[in-house]
Amino acid sequence: MSGPAGDPITAAEVLQGVLVALVSTIAGAVLGVLWLNLAPRVLLVSDGKGVYLRDSEGEAAIGSDGTFVLLALAFGALAALVVFLLKRRGGIPLVLGLALGGGLGSLLAWGLGVYFGPTRDVVAHAKAVGPEVVFDAPLELHLGAAAMLAWPLAAMAVHLVLTGLLGPRDPEPEPWGAPQPHES
Repeated sequence: MSGPAGDPITAAEVLQGVLVALVSTIAGAVLGVLWLNLAPRVLLVSDGKGVYLRDSEGEAAIGSDGTFVLLALAFGALAALVVFLLKRRGGIPLVLGLALGGGLGSLLAWGLGVYFGPTRDVVAHAKAVGPEVVFDAPLELHLGAAAMLAWPLAAMAVHLVLTGLLGPRDPEPEPWGAPQPHES
């Protein structure tokens, strides 16, 4: 397997990429906790016969998605910045580690937020709290696919920009056709 300039990818680079993916995945737990605590709550109320939105014109549901996406973008940018500052260069294994770790971290964050958030059994919860009592709806991502891609895309974009602006440069080639001095 070869890198961009034909240099072989070493086992150390692959290991670094795996480490980046692992750390990013674990950081997804922090994203999940932040999302659970910062996302606006969708409030529900029951009248004993059905469950209804307390505020039918509220924007809390999209706010939950927006909170997740903004946090994921920040986590992706931070991951890319840390990887760049530690390595000061690009490389296929590092970028793949950022992308894979970001995707897995997002999945872990979503799973933790849903699991530890309000119960998903809305009817049972409505019966337990009683009629006319306001309670939280389950935490959901309505734009799940887009939200899952926010972290990896931010990580790859920020890493690309940092590498392009601040990364090591290839030496400039000698100009071809430069006249050579002749001896007479």
